[in-house]
Amino acid sequence: MSKKAFLYITGVLLLILAVAGCSSDEKPSSSSSNEKTDERTLTHAEGEITLPDNPERILAPYLEDSLIALDEKPVAQWSLGETVLDYLQPQLKDVPKIGWDLPLEQTLEQNPDLIIFSSPSIMQNGSYEDYSAIAPTYVYEQKTSADWRDQLTTMGEILDKEEKAEQVLTDFDQKVEEASDKLKDSIGDESVAFIWTMGEQFYVFDKNRYGANIFYDDMGIAQPEFIQNLPEQGEEWNPISLEKLGQLDADHVFLIGNEGEPGFEILENSSVWQNTPAAKNNQVYQMNDPSHWTIDGAIAHEMTIDQVVETLSK
Repeated sequence: MSKKAFLYITGVLLLILAVAGCSSDEKPSSSSSNEKTDERTLTHAEGEITLPDNPERILAPYLEDSLIALDEKPVAQWSLGETVLDYLQPQLKDVPKIGWDLPLEQTLEQNPDLIIFSSPSIMQNGSYEDYSAIAPTYVYEQKTSADWRDQLTTMGEILDKEEKAEQVLTDFDQKVEEASDKLKDSIGDESVAFIWTMGEQFYVFDKNRYGANIFYDDMGIAQPEFIQNLPEQGEEWNPISLEKLGQLDADHVFLIGNEGEPGFEILENSSVWQNTPAAKNNQVYQMNDPSHWTIDGAIAHEMTIDQVVETLSK
């Protein structure tokens, strides 16, 4: 081989190695670019938040219904003393409690990846900056968290589970439609009322209160005239006197309260109550787990619907 040919071949080989080396160097850069995910930024009641990908340790006190509906479990659950959301305990039985207002020390101990407050007013133990220093913190607008559907939809956006949230609501609407048909078959145009007793007090569900809104507006169950004439109460829920309660003209009454509440005995011994249509016809039904009756959420309302349908279809 001539010297000229040798130099030519050597040059070609060096060129091939150089190109291969460049290709090899570029591959990790391309791979890491593919692995990088886009940051998601949302606006909330306290400004903007850049959300972590797939947070595993979520604190969202009193928003657990929405979390569990989206197949997420919080690192700690809402509590008020020893009180927790009883109806969610099958899913939360092993989850530790945390104070309803997220005390800063307890929050630090949980080492959260994401903190979610249901409204600005819940932050009573520290400032937004205090919580943001612990973990990215999202704060619901009061109006959004007060509407359980908006609350769930927003939770889907926070957790990057919009499609799951939409499916939960679609399934819920289907359940409402099926339950409505069953109740029309079982009670027709007969009216239904819901009363919560706590201590010696009685609270009547108006047409916008918790599950009553589902039954009256979405399912078309007849409201007794008594309910139709109730004054607008807004967020504040005022007790009603026993004498006033004696005017309740409902065909069916769901009486809700923890077992042993004094209110049950008061009604049992009251001639005023015993003369109402539902009491005279033995159509007062005692429900001893008020926890899902007195909260808004997809899971809570599904449980309430199941109990009403089962009770009135017997």
